Amino acid sequence: MPRTRREFLATSLSASATLTAGFAGLRLASAASVAPTGGPRFGPLIDDPKGLLDLPKGFSYRVISRRGEEMDDGLLLPGRPDGMAALPGPAGLTLLMRNHELSPRQETAFGEHGERLAAIDTSKLYDPGAPAASASIDAGRRAATPGGGGVTTLVYDTRRQRVVRQFLRLGGTIRNCAGGPTPWGSWVTCEEATDSPTYSEKEGYRCGRDHGYAFDVPASATPGLLAAEPLKAMGRFRREAVAVDPASSAVYQTEDMDDGAFYRFLPNEAENLSAGGKLQALKVSGRPSLDTRNWKAGSGSGAGVIAPGEKLAVEWIDLDDPESPKDDLRYRAFASGAARFARGEGIWWTDGGAYFACTSGGRAEIGQIWRIVPDGGAGGSLELFIEPNDSNLIENADNLTGSPWGDLVVCEDRQGEVVRLIGVSADGGVDTLANNRARCEFAGACFSPDGSTLFVNIQAPGLTIAITGPWPAAS
Repeated sequence: MPRTRREFLATSLSASATLTAGFAGLRLASAASVAPTGGPRFGPLIDDPKGLLDLPKGFSYRVISRRGEEMDDGLLLPGRPDGMAALPGPAGLTLLMRNHELSPRQETAFGEHGERLAAIDTSKLYDPGAPAASASIDAGRRAATPGGGGVTTLVYDTRRQRVVRQFLRLGGTIRNCAGGPTPWGSWVTCEEATDSPTYSEKEGYRCGRDHGYAFDVPASATPGLLAAEPLKAMGRFRREAVAVDPASSAVYQTEDMDDGAFYRFLPNEAENLSAGGKLQALKVSGRPSLDTRNWKAGSGSGAGVIAPGEKLAVEWIDLDDPESPKDDLRYRAFASGAARFARGEGIWWTDGGAYFACTSGGRAEIGQIWRIVPDGGAGGSLELFIEPNDSNLIENADNLTGSPWGDLVVCEDRQGEVVRLIGVSADGGVDTLANNRARCEFAGACFSPDGSTLFVNIQAPGLTIAITGPWPAAS
């Protein structure tokens, strides 16, 4: 792209007035004409005759996997695919690491009654479950049930645009929402749950272990279930996603709660998260317990409006007891001066920093995107990248990724006639890259290492899709 991301922020989004001016053409259009039809870079969307995915002219898609398919390891493809990353594999193949946001008994890999568990070494599952204790639960649902979430690997050949194989890579976890790729060739998957053995049995299961952890999952093209080991030092909370600084191996972490914190994990050993480390929470220097949500009814001494483009110096607060048996990390962090964020979700490292979405942030409570840039030491800067407050532009930004040419690609987590993949360009333009007719959230957008293919999930029907076409060249 002609300008760096930092130059873009300085010139295009330095103030909210500039943000409005940059999007003026879209703001003046009606919701019906803007939301489904596209934008300046890729052009209008064309209605899909199959009724699934509208794309710009010159682009096409294929559904490459569906919930319930038998995989190469004898298990079933789980439902509710969520966050993903596309990592380089052998012989030019792509290893698509894919999360599944499932509880036990929900569209899992093991079959409706666990009949396929015999195909795997169940000792490698993180949580095999515990027998339900309540007599009110039907006897057929009292048996121990493994966590239904986890990670599948889809091995894909972009040259032939075909699936080579797919298999379960990590299992026995709960509600794996998003995560993040690492510089050392793995996928850190995150449980967006803090279930425990004493958790309510209203769903007809009982956990055998505490949940709320991250797991480092090495990528492999060869089928094989990984023995699941939680990264307890990284904290226990409703973790959504992570981004890893390749220079320091520091891990930046979002929390999907309306009153969440934003975390940093400093590992004791580079490229080895299992060796422990220090968990910290972000604090805005000089503004303790700052409420960044910009809600109309903000409360507390830190409440106030933060303008797009405003740069805030940050520091980091050390947190004790990261395993947090009371699920109170965010409360302890805020009481110690850490900032508060509105449902931190997708995060992606690019251009020396990380962009992250806050799905319910902003005056209209329909989303913000922030940027955090470390300074190589104890601090760094935080900047509100965009806060559109206009559902015609972006509503409920969730997973996001960087594109080969430098734009952001943002998944909307919304329901209804308009559910989009949004591109945000370096000059402030907004494109609708796709609109799905399934009327449910997009998730897991990521580009293949060769830049030819954009992968994305449509969560409720359990589809993974490959989109090809005239993507701009890498800059």
